[in-house]
Amino acid sequence: MKIGVLLEKHPYINDILESYNIKIENLDLELDEFLSSLNEDSLQEHGVTIDEIKQTIFSLIQEIEEIKDEEDIYAVDTLTIIGGYDKHGNKENLEITIHKGEIISVVGPTGSGKSRLLADIEWLAQKDTITKRTVLINGKKPPLELRYATDKKLVAQLSQNMNFVVDLTVKEFLYLHAESRMVLNTDKIVMEIFNTANELAGEQFDLDAPITSLSGGQSRALMIADTALLSKSPIVLIDEIENAGINRKKALELLVKQDKIVIMSTHDPILALLADKRLVIKNGKVNKIIETTKEEKAILPYLEEIDNKLLAVRNKLRDGEIINNI
Repeated sequence: MKIGVLLEKHPYINDILESYNIKIENLDLELDEFLSSLNEDSLQEHGVTIDEIKQTIFSLIQEIEEIKDEEDIYAVDTLTIIGGYDKHGNKENLEITIHKGEIISVVGPTGSGKSRLLADIEWLAQKDTITKRTVLINGKKPPLELRYATDKKLVAQLSQNMNFVVDLTVKEFLYLHAESRMVLNTDKIVMEIFNTANELAGEQFDLDAPITSLSGGQSRALMIADTALLSKSPIVLIDEIENAGINRKKALELLVKQDKIVIMSTHDPILALLADKRLVIKNGKVNKIIETTKEEKAILPYLEEIDNKLLAVRNKLRDGEIINNI
């Protein structure tokens, strides 16, 4: 194959060549012909041989192709939840199919079973959890490798507590994740995630900031941006982000824009009404499925106005100001 055609099909090969200061002057040469024309003395300065460069190129092509072959695994159009039993052993009359790009909120009193429902979805339950629920992907039982493999997870979960323990900067963390995904234009995607995270966060942070120093809101903003723009997981579960100090509406819009299925447990009326439907949990089972009405959507601007006033008061209190009016 000519080097020009090879680079068009696999542009990341150019990164390998540039790392050894190899310049391509004739794109019409065959790969072997091009490699044999290289100066071996010059390559020795980089501690590499022509055969090693060739092996690196073919190994990388093979790895990329294997990743592409796995992409169909992540093609999730629908998620179906089939009911099990509540805390008292009563049958849960439930079967709901959720489509990609939909937002579903899960509401109910504390302790009612909202987190349990999210856990069943995360585990792709097959009547083998305490609730005996069943979760189907595209109308079918998911294969075992999707349930238990750590590198092919269909579900990404963003919890209330996002605490990092790795001693890395934000920049190092993002580059590590991007490179592990073998994405093209690593610099571009890292900056896109970083800038998006800062748009979501209530308080700005730097690329060189240690991730362990980020606040709860900053951590969640970073992980939401990372999940939306880099993670392959087509299903995102969110457990109570109302107190995360992030732009909640923008965060949901970002996830839906990437064709993710978003299911969120919340006590926040704004988040609940931003969803297409809400599941009402009582005594450990889904008691109602309510589609958000046009009238409810019309209330959102009023609720957001109230929320903004509360936020303004909260910020004044943090800044040590006296509250004279709202």
